[in-house]
Amino acid sequence: MAKKRPAAKPAKPQLKDGEIPVVGAREPCPCGSGRRYKACHGAAASHAVTELVQRPFEGLPSECDWVALRELVPAATIPLTLKGGLPEGVPSVTLVTVLPMAWPALRREDGSVLLGLQNESSSGNLARDLADTLERALVAEPGKPVPARRVPAEGPRLQDLLDPDGVFEPVVHSGFEFWIPDAEAAQAASPEIAASLERANAAAIPTVKLTGVDAAYWCETPEKNHLRWVMPHPEEQLLDALARLTAAGESSLGEGTKLVGSFRAHGLMVPVWDLPVGVTADQVEEPAARLAERLAKALTTDAPLTTEERRARGGLTNRQVTLS
Repeated sequence: MAKKRPAAKPAKPQLKDGEIPVVGAREPCPCGSGRRYKACHGAAASHAVTELVQRPFEGLPSECDWVALRELVPAATIPLTLKGGLPEGVPSVTLVTVLPMAWPALRREDGSVLLGLQNESSSGNLARDLADTLERALVAEPGKPVPARRVPAEGPRLQDLLDPDGVFEPVVHSGFEFWIPDAEAAQAASPEIAASLERANAAAIPTVKLTGVDAAYWCETPEKNHLRWVMPHPEEQLLDALARLTAAGESSLGEGTKLVGSFRAHGLMVPVWDLPVGVTADQVEEPAARLAERLAKALTTDAPLTTEERRARGGLTNRQVTLS
């Protein structure tokens, strides 16, 4: 009996320079390997798109404030400084926490740009998503919002577009009236935008940025007030320092206040203090400044934790919540 001849291998596709084939995940990979695309070159492409960047704002001015505005602050605006200056026809670029209808960005009639921060990330790298949106907003037609899209795996990040020496000073608002620049624009706003504004204002939690320490935000809720403070220190070192202060009875902000836990957001820790309902942001300023001094000293200590300090650290660790 004659032996079966092996089947001839299919010729490898000949791709022109720069050509990017479009294939389905279960189709043969264009490289000619004979494997499905998702198990060959598609695996790397998928990883590039979905890989999560833990600290997307690292390297930007005031990284801690970026995290706070992304996760904690309802309504705020911040002028942004671009590398090389503003393009012609764009008088300003302003970062905002959120825009009407959850638009990623808006090019106003006067050419100015509003860039929304609290939007979903499609690539796993929030800094790349925001940079893509910003680039599109800079050339968008005035008066038009910028739609969402899936961001290419390769492209600039915010760190590539923003001036690293630019001033980053958040202005916290009590509502979202900054969406509409003047009374005339308010009259011309569509019913959808007016309804979005009303819903956003109703849901906004009163929030104030402290002036004496960095990236600390007081907020008011019906049951109690809080101080949420984004800190740049490595997590393990910060947990040790807070545990030392807690064991020594020095982690509070005064009578009736308590360090109750922390968030973990975009690679940084956000300790949270409960405050009595009557305690205002102004009343927290001085205690927060004193706590910052105690914390700075505790961060320099590298002695092993005592039994009581380890117990305090365990309590803090158990009350951590990861936001992103």
